[in-house]
This record gives sequence, C-alpha cells and structure tokens, in this order.
Amino acid sequence: MNKKTLKDEGFTGFRPITGLEINRIPQHQGLFAVLRPEGFEPRYLARSTAGIFKKKNPTLPAAGLAAEWVDDAEVLFIGKAGPGSKGNRGLRRQIQEFVDFGKGKPPGHWDGRLVWQLAEAGSLLVAWKELPVEELNAAQADCHARFRQAHGRLPFANLVQARA
Repeated sequence: MNKKTLKDEGFTGFRPITGLEINRIPQHQGLFAVLRPEGFEPRYLARSTAGIFKKKNPTLPAAGLAAEWVDDAEVLFIGKAGPGSKGNRGLRRQIQEFVDFGKGKPPGHWDGRLVWQLAEAGSLLVAWKELPVEELNAAQADCHARFRQAHGRLPFANLVQARA
C-alpha cells in the first residue's frame, strides 16, 4: 500500500499538511490517509505537538515511537470520517480536526496521535477518498488488513485495528 496504489483505488489530494487548503477537501464521508513524502526519514520530537486528550499527554518515549515505525511503508495512518451523530461531519471537518490536534488543540479523539511527534510533520501528505457511510468501516478494516498483510503490522500511527 503506497501512493500509487491509493491513487489507483480512488484516493485524491496528496497535499502536504502545511498549506493544506481545507475548503478543497470534500465534505462527504470517507477515508483519509497520511503518507510520508519521498525522502522523509523519521526524527522524533521529545514532546508531541498534539493536544491533551482527557488529561492524557500524547507524548511517547522515542523507543515507543521507534517500535511503531514501519521502515518500508509510505502510509503512516489511515483514518475515517463518518457523518457524526448529527450528520454534519465528513472528510473536511475530520481532517481539519486532525490538523488542529497536531497544533495543540484538544481533540475529540486520540487517533493518529503519533504523527504529531514526528519532526517536520507538516511535510506529510494527506489524501482522501469519498465513500458511502455504509462502506466506511469495512473499507478502513480492509485497508488495515492489507497493510498488515504487506508489513506484518498496522501503519505507524494506527494503534488499533479497524473492525468491519
């Protein structure tokens, strides 16, 4: 699973986090992926830039981050953007909240937090794919399963296997 395979599967965007034009991201539900650009090597920050979640600090020791890193993988995180309880959520809002989380704002969830302990996280790429809400869970679970089949583990910042 890499940039090419994601493009072949209908993912678009592939924009750096820094300078991401949030209004160009669709409002509908779907999956999103965070990828490392060509030449990106992991350097870990001593302290995460992510916001505090339920009074828990998102920072991990460097050894914990290194243990999660997948050397030959481009994909670092696969997330989903559902409709939310009021039906007003989607990719644009979910990705904006993910980026805001990395800027220290308190999140509504803890997913993908390891991304925000990487130096130069702003150079990471974000891609997305719109999907009907009834396909989201299965699609995310399938992405995780295929990544795990290729690499023997989940992407770096996915700490929990998605369920269909």
